[in-house]
Amino acid sequence: MNPPLFGIAGRSGQGKTTLIEALLPWFSARGLTVNVIKHSHHSIELEPPGKDSARFRRAGTREVLIGSPYRYAIVRELHGNDEPPLSELVARLPHVDFVIVEGFAREAMPRLEVVRPSTGASPLYKNDIPMLAIATDDAAVLGTSLTTLAFDDIEGIGEFICKMLRIS
Repeated sequence: MNPPLFGIAGRSGQGKTTLIEALLPWFSARGLTVNVIKHSHHSIELEPPGKDSARFRRAGTREVLIGSPYRYAIVRELHGNDEPPLSELVARLPHVDFVIVEGFAREAMPRLEVVRPSTGASPLYKNDIPMLAIATDDAAVLGTSLTTLAFDDIEGIGEFICKMLRIS
């Protein structure tokens, strides 16, 4: 059984990665294990084109695993096949208490949106993408009935996520 998912959404430059980066130590300090899945619309290159793993991928391997004493990464070439669904990606990861998902805005899951009004970007919640809450640095200008959380209130956002996922 896959662990529960919680989405962090928002337009580019809103601070999604910054927020997730701040939340991870907060969850860890409470004994929670968390994986993160980030969706990218760009090609993913972990090594420069001339390095061994890139050469193996160009030569036709389906997957290449790059390992070191510090970390490992698996790169799978899709060779024109459809992008795998989020559920398949989650299933590949080791079991944890929950998974934070950045992106995959059309997938059904509880999520909050990061909105920084000063950037001028149009919020996703106004485009029929369901959100439970907004993490923002200026709630006064949003004019929304959604729950708003201060962007820098990591404890409050962490507690909100745990409450929504029913994780103590």
